[in-house]
Order: sequence, then structure tokens, then C-alpha cells
Amino acid sequence: MSRNLHVAIVGATGAVGVEMIKTLEKRAFPVGRLTLLASAKSAGKTLLFRGEPVVIQELREDSFDGVDIALFSAGGGISLKFAPIAVKAGSIVVDNSSAFRMDADVPLVIPEINPADIKKNRGIIANPNCTTAVTLMALHPLHQEFRVKRIFASSYQAVSGTGAQAIEELRAQVAAISAGQPAENKVYPHQIAFNVLPHVDTFLDSGYTKEEMKMQNEGRRIMHHPTFKASVTCVRVPVYRAHSVAVSAEFERPVSLNGARLVLGRAPGLDVVDDPSKFEYPLPLYATEQDNCQVGRLRLDCALDNGLAFWVSGDQLLKGAALNAVQIAELL
Repeated sequence: MSRNLHVAIVGATGAVGVEMIKTLEKRAFPVGRLTLLASAKSAGKTLLFRGEPVVIQELREDSFDGVDIALFSAGGGISLKFAPIAVKAGSIVVDNSSAFRMDADVPLVIPEINPADIKKNRGIIANPNCTTAVTLMALHPLHQEFRVKRIFASSYQAVSGTGAQAIEELRAQVAAISAGQPAENKVYPHQIAFNVLPHVDTFLDSGYTKEEMKMQNEGRRIMHHPTFKASVTCVRVPVYRAHSVAVSAEFERPVSLNGARLVLGRAPGLDVVDDPSKFEYPLPLYATEQDNCQVGRLRLDCALDNGLAFWVSGDQLLKGAALNAVQIAELL
């Protein structure tokens, strides 16, 4: 590839697309030309990149001529249709949807964990699920040292993981309830303001949701650990941005608090925030708009052999999506 790259963003007007633009600029990615692609209703509008307006174009089959790297974040249906078209046109696709994550021919990559897998790509590289990414940023360093067998986890997922409409729904509900008015819900099946919903994604016959199974299925691929097991409950909470996950992990080897802290303290992309005496622990409020994930509340798990409990927070629009995609592009 040339040093000055032609980069396209598919789904440029969405929450993740906007963060991709910001991240490319913040990290000084060598963009020679930026093409912003979205639906016909957004065509003609502009978004700023390096202080200059870039006109949004309608996504079409001929949109990828001359594009070196295409960052996709417009949903699985769009990716399934247009990613192969982009590859045929000569682009390398980094896809943020779930469309290709379990495809054996498509690397599923977190650059801090399995960067070498990028070399196996045939034109498409998949970004992991946002909750999986945030969790593995803390779990994988521990796995390397102590060899994880299984985890039990509960997620606390921000409404921005659903999209811009969900953010607006939470804001509208908070305003309505504060004014003594009834709260309307359209995005979620129940009111999300001042509430939590133990339901993210669609339910499977097993009773788990698709989101809950992604932790195990994607974790196995990313960590190259086919026997890894994860029992997860995913919960939507009335937080605007940044996901948190409570994890109880069981390891094959004995784990100590000092050993865990040493491992986590040197892990890339991760900050240890763990001083309960000063009420210091990861918070989604402070993880928002931060590139690094945060881990804390470290303690030996009293219910598991060789167990460690911890709490991790991370901005799912960044490490869980846009930042991870741009990091993959940097490796390319």
C-alpha cells in the first residue's frame, strides 16, 4: 500500500462511523483521501475531517474504486452485500458487524491480542463484539499467565451500543419522567430510564441471547482457545456511553492478587484502577472517550478454584468498535 491511503467509511453518519472519522484524525492515520458513504437520505450532507468538510456519498456498488481500506459499520446486511464488492474492487475491508466474525476464512482481531491473524486475511477482517472486546482486554493477559478455563460474567451495557435512537430515547425518557410525564419506549421493549433490562440482542432456544454467546464463541477465536467457556448475562443499563462487565474467571494455574496486578499493569491498552480505600475503580463515566479500557475491583474469587473476580469498563464506541478498526488498519 502507498503511504497516503484512500480510506472509505461505510455507515459514516452512525455513532461508530463518526468515531471512526475522529479516530483516524486523532491517530494521524495516513489518509490521502477520505470517502464517506451512507444511505441516500444522508447523501450531500457533510462531516468534518481535519477541519475540512467532506461530502457524504450514497453507498453504491461502484463506491470502492481506488479505495485501499474500507471501514464498515452499517450493519450485517450491508456488510454481507457490499464487503465482497469492496474486496473485488481491490479494497481491504475491516468490518464492525457480526456478519463475518465466525467465518473461518475471516480473521477476528483485537490488535493487542492476536495481531498476527491479520496476515491470514483474504480481503476481510472482522472486528469483535464490543462487550467481548472490552472483556478480553483484561481477560487475555490473565489467560496468558494463568490459562483461563471459564468465566461467569454480567455486562452493564450503555444505550449507545444500540445506536443514536437509543441515546435519544433515554434522554427523552429522563426528561419526561423528571417533568412528571409518562415515558415512551420505541427502541427497547421496556422503559430504560431508571431501569435495567436483562436483555441484549435476540433470544436463542437455549435461553441465552446472541450477545451473550458472542463472549464464548468470539473469545475462543480471538484467544485461540477452543475449550474456553463463558456463561454471560447481558444487561442494558441507563448509561449513555461505555460498557462495564463483572467477571469471575477460573484458571488452570494458581492465581494471586499480586501476580494478577503485575500482569494487568503491563498489558497494552489497559489501565489498572484499583484502590477501594480511595473509592477508585473503573467507571463508565470516566472510561467514556478514553482509548484504554480500565480494570479494577480485583479480588480472589471465593466461589471458584484458582478464581479471580474483576470489573472492567471500556468505551464500546472506541475499543469496542472504531478504535479497534483503525488499529487493525494501522497494522495493515
